[in-house]
Amino acid sequence: MTAIAPLGRRAAVEFVGTGALVAVVVGSGIQAAKLSNDVGVQLLANSLATVFGLGVLILLLGPVSGAHFNPAVTLAAWWTGRQGGDGPGLPEVAAYVPAQIGGAIGGAVLADAMFAKPFVAWSTHDRWAPHLWLGEVVATAGLILLIFGLARTGRAHFAPAAVASFIGAAYWFTSSTSFANPAVTIGRAFTDTFAGIAPASVLPFIAAQLVGLAVGVALVAVLFGRPAPAAEDVVVPYDDHQPAPAAR
Repeated sequence: MTAIAPLGRRAAVEFVGTGALVAVVVGSGIQAAKLSNDVGVQLLANSLATVFGLGVLILLLGPVSGAHFNPAVTLAAWWTGRQGGDGPGLPEVAAYVPAQIGGAIGGAVLADAMFAKPFVAWSTHDRWAPHLWLGEVVATAGLILLIFGLARTGRAHFAPAAVASFIGAAYWFTSSTSFANPAVTIGRAFTDTFAGIAPASVLPFIAAQLVGLAVGVALVAVLFGRPAPAAEDVVVPYDDHQPAPAAR
C-alpha cells in the first residue's frame, strides 16, 4: 500500500490541482470567445475543455491528495467521516481549503496572463438570480452524491471519468453552468472574461453551494446508508489497490 504523503505535499497538490482546473476553465472560455461569437459554441468549447482537464487532473493527482480541488468536497469528507474517524481531520480541512482558494485565484491570474489580459480584472458578469442559485444547489448536491456514492459502493476508481462527465453535463442542464465549487467561484471573480463571475454574485453562489453540500450529504445517507470502514476523504483512493486510511 502506498504511504500517505505529508500534509504539506497534499496541500500543495490541492493548490496546484485547483489552480490548473481554474486555468482550464478560464483559459478555454477566453479562447472560445476569441474563436466564436456564438454563445452556444463558446459554452460547448468551455465545457469540453473542462471535462478533459478535470478528468486528467483527478487521475494524475488523486493518488496524492485525493483530488478534492473543492472546499465542498473536503467539508463533506470531514463531516461524513468524523464519527468513524475515517475522514480528513480538521488539520487537513484547515490546510486544504486555503490551498484550494489560493490555487483558484492563481489559476485565474495565470489564464489571464496566458492570453495577455490584465492579471487581475474583477469580473463584470453578474450572476444574480434565484434560479441560478437553485442551479448551484442542484449541481453541488449532485456532485457530492456522485463522489460519495461511488466511494460507498466501492467504485471510487471510476471517479476521474464519472466526476468529469457529471460536471460536463451540468454545464448544460443547470441554469448556473455548474460552478459547484466555492474556491473556483472565488477564483473566477478575478477575471473579467467569459467564465467570470462578478464579485457581488460570489457570496450567494457560495451560500447555494453550501446548501447543495448539505443536501448531497443527506442524499448519500438516505440512498447508501452507513459508510463502509474505508476512508472517505478522497475523490480517488491514494492507492489503486487499497482504500486510503484516514489522513492524520
